[in-house]
Order: sequence, then structure tokens, then C-alpha cells
Amino acid sequence: MSELRFDELRGEHVDYAIHRQDRTFLPARDHCPLDPTRPGGPKTEIPFPAFEIAVFDNRFPAFEAPLGAAEVVVYTDQHDGSFATLSPGRAEALMWVWRHRYQELGARDDIDYVLIFENRGVEVGVTLHHPHGQIYGYPFLPPVPAHEIAADERLGGCAPCALMRSELDDGRRILYEDDGVVVYVPYAARWAYEAHVTLRAHRASLLDCEPAELRMLSEALQALVRGYDLLFDRPFPYVMVVHQAPTITPALPASTASPASPGAGAGHLHVEFYPPLRTADKLKYLAGSEQGAGTFISDTLPEESAAALREAIARAA
Repeated sequence: MSELRFDELRGEHVDYAIHRQDRTFLPARDHCPLDPTRPGGPKTEIPFPAFEIAVFDNRFPAFEAPLGAAEVVVYTDQHDGSFATLSPGRAEALMWVWRHRYQELGARDDIDYVLIFENRGVEVGVTLHHPHGQIYGYPFLPPVPAHEIAADERLGGCAPCALMRSELDDGRRILYEDDGVVVYVPYAARWAYEAHVTLRAHRASLLDCEPAELRMLSEALQALVRGYDLLFDRPFPYVMVVHQAPTITPALPASTASPASPGAGAGHLHVEFYPPLRTADKLKYLAGSEQGAGTFISDTLPEESAAALREAIARAA
């Protein structure tokens, strides 16, 4: 069981899930719990000899009913690969799986925010190499989406909309764009190769997207991660996080409610990537200033990073 405590000094919740200390850690390839269960082979979390996309409750949840949820989303039954190597059809199908889980989890009374994310690479603490992501249902509004709502209030409208327009006007940090999606390194990027993938139209969540927009979102995400892998000619570690509207209304200002998503609050669907690499063999560590003061100190300029990453994305196309 988890225990939720509130840190009065920081004004943030801390979740204690001590059972996660014993979760599976980098098992041998032939004992991967995310592989399909094949005849004569060991039993895994997925009792089928083959599958396309699988979703199940995390055996070592950070949150669980009646205070939240934690799920695992397995992208493919192929052990070797990544989000970048999925077929276009599979990547698009994953968008619909994300959409379904956001809708179903967000309808629960004990969940205020649904976070879809992927951790890739041992550099960010991955414990299983099989291509997969996770979904957390938080029983409270976490600090980052709360900051995004505050940004909406500060700017007098949708902050991601305003930031995307600013990036398009500037142009130097744009990595990829099409009719539905814009990908860019943000002006105030904290990570050297941080990137944001933003819907052009104001869409509070995946529920508000047209089918064509979900397809374009999957294409943009794959273009970015393929560029990442080509940038340093190595599997590129990252944390990928899908930012959407909270699924609780009362905690949010009435002015920020989205008519497109009944019951949902402020938000603009976008996906953020936080890669720890600052060069091919150097990591960005969160040390004194970052952890103690909450202020990132970067060794690279976003414009320079964007130029290198944009070229890599073009080569990967």
C-alpha cells in the first residue's frame, strides 16, 4: 500500500510506495515480464503468445485504488525495438490506447490527473528494456500541471498556444511541423535537447482530437525520436510526458474550463521530452542549483541544440 504525505515546506505531495523497492530490475532477456507468454516458455505479465498493444495494472504501483491508479502500456510483443521503430499504424493505434485510458481513468472519482509517460534508457532509471510506457492516475493535481494552469492565468489565456505562436514567429527552434502539430526546442529549455510536441489547434486532451490529429501526433512523435537516435548514433534516453487537462473541475478557475471536454479543466495537449544527454557521452545531472534552488543551469543554447536536432530529424526522415 502507498502512503501519501504533504510536504508543507514545498507545498507538494510525496508518495511513499515502499513495495516498489522489490520491483523487477533489468531481468535477463529471456525472462522479460513484458514479453508474450509463449508455449513452453516462462509465464509473463501477458498470457498470450502474441499481441499488438497490451495494458495492465502495474504490479508495483505508485498509486492504486481507492487513491489513484498505475498502469503499464506495452507497445509491442517484440522485445527489441522502441517507440521509434514501431510501424506507423502501431504508433497511431497507441494514440487511441492513450486516449481510451485517459478517458476511463479520468472518469474515476479518485483520480484528478492522468499522466501518460515513457522512461527510456537506464540513464533515466528504466528497469525493463522492452518498449513500454506507463500511466499514473493521481489522486491530486501534481505541481507541474498546476504550474501550467498558473501560466494560463498569468498570460491571460492558453500558455501553450502563446508559446507555440512565439516559436513559430521566431523559427530558429522549430524542429518539425505539419498541418496539425509543431515540434520545437523551447526558448527556455532546461535539458540540452528538450523538445515539445504541440497540437496547433487548441485541444485540451486526446479526447478532443480529430482522428487525423491523432495520426499527425503519432507521426511527429516518431519523427522526433528517430531524430534523437540519429543525433549521436545511439539509442537516445529520454523521459516523454503527455500533458493534458486535469480530470477534476472544482480545483480549477471557472475561466479555464474547456467546453470540448466536459468535466475537464485547463489544458492544451502537448508532449514534452526531457533527454538527459548533453553530448554523446555526457549526462546532465540535477545537482545543487537544480535540486536545492529549483533553477536549471544549462551548458547549451536552445538555438544550437535545435539546429543539430533539426538536421538529425531531416536525415532520419
